[in-house]
Amino acid sequence: MSASPLMAMLLLASTLAPRVPVTRGSGSGTSAAHPAYADATAYGLAAASALEAGLEEYGGGRIVDITHAYRPELPFPGRDGLGAVTRLTESMANGSVNNVSELRMVVHSGTHVDAPGHMVQEHFVAGLGVDKLDLDVLNGPALLIDVPRDTNITAQAMESLNITQGIRRVLFRTLNTDRKLMWTKEIDTSFVGFTEDGAQWLVDNTDIKLVGIDYLSVAAFDHLISAHLVFLNRRDIIPIEGLKLDHVKTGVYMLHCLPLRLIGCDGSPIRCILIK
Repeated sequence: MSASPLMAMLLLASTLAPRVPVTRGSGSGTSAAHPAYADATAYGLAAASALEAGLEEYGGGRIVDITHAYRPELPFPGRDGLGAVTRLTESMANGSVNNVSELRMVVHSGTHVDAPGHMVQEHFVAGLGVDKLDLDVLNGPALLIDVPRDTNITAQAMESLNITQGIRRVLFRTLNTDRKLMWTKEIDTSFVGFTEDGAQWLVDNTDIKLVGIDYLSVAAFDHLISAHLVFLNRRDIIPIEGLKLDHVKTGVYMLHCLPLRLIGCDGSPIRCILIK
């Protein structure tokens, strides 16, 4: 591995730094993990495929959830999966009058959105966090498209997709979905993403303002910083990462993505759905 990709990966790992465990002396029998994770050790790829990798549809099939559940086995740099993100701080099973869970997670875990301040310090200082993202961009007609499976999303690949002018939101399904990379604990640096020239081609030749992809980074590993910066420097392009696109048909949908309203934060978990 060359020095540049290694440094890029270290930056990604520091961005997604491991959480500090939470302990509370509430006297209510605080659990080390939420009871929902009781079977986490058995919840591997086979179980995940059976439970969740298929279409998650609601409303008689009209609504498709394309958000990954925040399960402990989500990929995470530097350790054996994401781990539990909730823990029970008040438990009725241990005598409390109610159950109260605490959420603690890195905002760039699982299905999430990047704000301009994620990699541009000037934008971070200016307060351009997820609370300032344009909800009009995050909600509206979107094209789900398959990317050629033998390439990153380069300028040539982008040109070959023939995306019509006027389309503002595109979800790019890649080899990442075929390889089920979001169903493995380890970060796989061979994931497909945008190269710098591919990102620049999108900016220069399309009207796209929302870019969705099926792994934790919109940018390919060797272009981790440079491709991100093409998007984030502009402030008006929103990257959505870690989408669950297994078995969803290509085509045009109504997309609805809502991040948490975290003031000034560089990213947020996000719930994304498609409406047929």
